[in-house]
Amino acid sequence: MFDNFWFHVEYGINHVLDINAYDHVLFLIVLAVPYLFKDWKRVLLLVTLFTLGHTLSLVLAAYNVVSVNGQLVEFLIPITILIVALFNVFTAGKGAQKEKVGVLFFSTLFFGLVHGLGFAREFRMLVGQSDNKLVTLIEFALGIEIAQVIIVFVVPNAIGLWLFLLLW
Repeated sequence: MFDNFWFHVEYGINHVLDINAYDHVLFLIVLAVPYLFKDWKRVLLLVTLFTLGHTLSLVLAAYNVVSVNGQLVEFLIPITILIVALFNVFTAGKGAQKEKVGVLFFSTLFFGLVHGLGFAREFRMLVGQSDNKLVTLIEFALGIEIAQVIIVFVVPNAIGLWLFLLLW
């Protein structure tokens, strides 16, 4: 049982940190780039909303509630990245990042749904006819959340340190 737990958590971590999953990394970077470290709670909330959306789409797919054309989803994923990037460019310094609940929260949840649908087919194969689909989903989502937190807190700091050392 514990081995399965770590397998699914690691699978979630690898899903995000895999070199071929650069769409996750790009989305998270454009999502978090306008924030300072003091805004860590807001960034964590945004990341968690993305994970919730991603997980919800996997739940819907695993239980055969939805089935979406993979080519359409693969087209929509870069669009989500572009929309968030443009939103952050046009709202930078205008207080949108300070809103309690705004369009960014709802769009992050929705974009998580889109990104999750991109992985739904592979995830359905992982869970197959398992009786523990929900447990697997939660374990996998935990791995996704861990990897995404690593990305939004470690990657920008590593880039900042690299730039500091480069310019020093």
